[in-house]
Amino acid sequence: MYLEKTNGFNLNFGYMKKPWKILFYAFLSLFLVFIGMMVYISNGFGKLRFDDDFSSPEDYTQYFPQNYKDAKVRFADMTDEAAHRFEGVSVFSIAVPSALDDGLTLDICYIPAQKDSANLLILSSGVHGVEGYVGHAVQEFFADQYINNDLLDHTGVLFIHAVNPYGFKYTRRVTENNVDMNRNSAVDHQLYSIKNQGYPEVYDLINPAREVDTRSVENRFFFVKALNEIRKASLPVLRQAVLQGQYDYPEGLYFGGNHHEPQIDSLKVLLKQTTEPYARIKVIDLHTGYGERGKLHLFPNPMEELQKRKMEQLYHGFEIDWGDSDDFYTVTGDFAGFIGDLNPEKEFYPMVFEYGTMNSQTTMGSLKSIHVMILENQGHHHGYATSEDSLKVKSDILEMYFPASTSWRNHIMLQTRQVFDSMLERFRKG
Repeated sequence: MYLEKTNGFNLNFGYMKKPWKILFYAFLSLFLVFIGMMVYISNGFGKLRFDDDFSSPEDYTQYFPQNYKDAKVRFADMTDEAAHRFEGVSVFSIAVPSALDDGLTLDICYIPAQKDSANLLILSSGVHGVEGYVGHAVQEFFADQYINNDLLDHTGVLFIHAVNPYGFKYTRRVTENNVDMNRNSAVDHQLYSIKNQGYPEVYDLINPAREVDTRSVENRFFFVKALNEIRKASLPVLRQAVLQGQYDYPEGLYFGGNHHEPQIDSLKVLLKQTTEPYARIKVIDLHTGYGERGKLHLFPNPMEELQKRKMEQLYHGFEIDWGDSDDFYTVTGDFAGFIGDLNPEKEFYPMVFEYGTMNSQTTMGSLKSIHVMILENQGHHHGYATSEDSLKVKSDILEMYFPASTSWRNHIMLQTRQVFDSMLERFRKG
């Protein structure tokens, strides 16, 4: 039998026995389909844009600032107006030390209850700096729509604006010290001795020690590496290890620090003074990024059963995520819990408003979110291969926490209005 050979390989497939020929072409087809799927998923994995088609009867876009400076000016205007309308308004600015910028401040406006000190409502923004765009919008919207005599007769309002001004101004989630302030907030220093046992297991995956090349095979197929980690454990285990917070790796993701960030010590004193007259305290800490795109998620802190029932009454008609879903994770050193720890003797209702952007409740959305965070942190510490890589990563981090979509912005503000309209009346009446 004659066999045609080239470089030692038999190329005459016509002489293959029929079953082997069928198997070969079947395998080749599956392989090509697999490669096509991988390329398709890879291309989709790198895109953060969504075709939003949310409907909203009103336009809320005027509440969103252009940048940190714009937000700071608008917050000052808001506080000036409040001071002209109501008695006893106090305005504070806490300078945040910086080696880069001497104009960073955490700004506060306190409007006391005008008749009696039954309730205090605290709205905080920018704990994760870049999330301050949406946080500011909600605070400005609240001041515009809800600060009136009916509310203030028995309820004081405390606005804490841009808790992390460095991250807000420089489009980072963390402080200049690479500290995640929602893992750093505590009444004492015991927090910083906590060990995140799962973090070392995923350290190499989430903290690459080299410059960012967004077009590298490693980054294009990051989801494959991550899926392998999920295979070894599970997505909830991986998510918990990554997101819980850690206190051992200063350049790593979700670093909670080794001590208080400067503004925490200043806030401890101010918060104790402001909350002292009030029997009931409600905290709304404003965040973006986690969860279903375009949905306002309500995340409370763990609480006793009686307090839980009261919280459910307060938010009657709205879904509260109590941490019993598969995609839930817990954190250490959160800001809302810090305020509660300062007031252990008071009736306390902490809630995080989390505006979803990336569908991170899904496996793909969760991995995309983590990957954006990895590249931003990696680029900050190790640089970028090209200026295009830097621009892409910085654009992605902004889009992840402050989507450009007008439809998204109007939709999340509409939900915010619905929650406020319902919740404030119940809170005011006790």
